[in-house]
Amino acid sequence: MSNKPEDVSSPAEETKVEETTAATPVVESPEGQDSIDTDNLEKMILSTGIRVGTPVKTKYMSPFIVRANPEGLYILDISKTLARIDVAAKFIGRSDISKVAVTSAREYGKTPVEKFCELTGATPILGRFMPGTFTNPSLPDYMEPEIVVVTDPQADQQAVIEATRAGVPVIAVSNSDNVTSKVDLVIPANNRGRKALATVYWLLAREVMKKQGKIKSDSEMKISIDDFETKLVEEIS
Repeated sequence: MSNKPEDVSSPAEETKVEETTAATPVVESPEGQDSIDTDNLEKMILSTGIRVGTPVKTKYMSPFIVRANPEGLYILDISKTLARIDVAAKFIGRSDISKVAVTSAREYGKTPVEKFCELTGATPILGRFMPGTFTNPSLPDYMEPEIVVVTDPQADQQAVIEATRAGVPVIAVSNSDNVTSKVDLVIPANNRGRKALATVYWLLAREVMKKQGKIKSDSEMKISIDDFETKLVEEIS
């Protein structure tokens, strides 16, 4: 059984966040430019609403919240989000990637999960989670994962319960209102917005691919955040 990931001190879509956070390390642009400065990187990430939570906070998510904005939405600590993504990537990078199950019952999480799994080799489980997938060997889609990544510990509750029963570590993208008592590694982020979820899985995919040796630097990540985003019907037509 895999070891649990090490800890790092733990609804409006596309809401504008006008404030800035502590400096974030310089990384290269997903569009293939050599690099972008720290301020532009922060603006790019924050413009997706990745750290905009809900009007509700739980005791589990309080350590990841910096304050509430004027609209009453709790704002998550982006530095902790990035740190947790790095820890998750290291943990996933040490595993048998085919035995990393990534789930999303949320519609907006499906494209990000599909793209993440396509790039890394992880196994996607989309839509309704079939009870027994991790616990009933007689089911056709039964699997014994080494790690389970969930897009929302509430919407993907069945996957979390079964992983816990099987002793499998759970990594969860978690919003301000999530209960994370059964989660081993929280990635604090907006898990309701299209752009926010695309950004979380893009960042995670980039870091996992570096750990896998598929890319050596950020500039080699040619897939953009937009490629991870679930498109609305009117955008497709």
